[in-house]
Amino acid sequence: MTVRFRPLDPVQDAELLHGWVTHPKAAFWMMQYASREDVAREYTAFAANPHHEAFVGLVDGVPSIFMERYDPVHLELVGLYEPQPGDVGMHFLVAPADTPVHGFTRKVITAVMAELFADPATARVVVEPNVDNKAVHALNAAVGFVPAREIRKPEKKALLSFCTRAQFEAAVGAAA
Repeated sequence: MTVRFRPLDPVQDAELLHGWVTHPKAAFWMMQYASREDVAREYTAFAANPHHEAFVGLVDGVPSIFMERYDPVHLELVGLYEPQPGDVGMHFLVAPADTPVHGFTRKVITAVMAELFADPATARVVVEPNVDNKAVHALNAAVGFVPAREIRKPEKKALLSFCTRAQFEAAVGAAA
């Protein structure tokens, strides 16, 4: 499986992303009732923010992953934890599939983490998934995330978790 990431084009990719974030399996993205225009507007605003980047992941050339990288010093987690130099926030979403492939999502999160750690400035990845999203907690643990504590965000109760480069490499192997 070959994964490569390209920057999200919020206008050109709005239709694609709309189908992903409004799918029932993406309920934790809280965009179930968003229109295509809402999605384009939301990600156009993100694209203008210097502390946020969004990417489409291509798996063997097919758009299959949505990944956001953000600076938690300025977005999402301001005042909710003590940031460290090299912290990078991350969200990811796997495109809905008619025929799920066993182990695919684990390969995806491994590719996402490898992409983030490909930047030598990234020392630790920070995530804050909904406390009820048990599936993503298991995936996070599989790639080395360690839960710190529950936090309250305006839109959700979240499980703040961290993964250092060493924890990632220990979890998935240094070849990742």
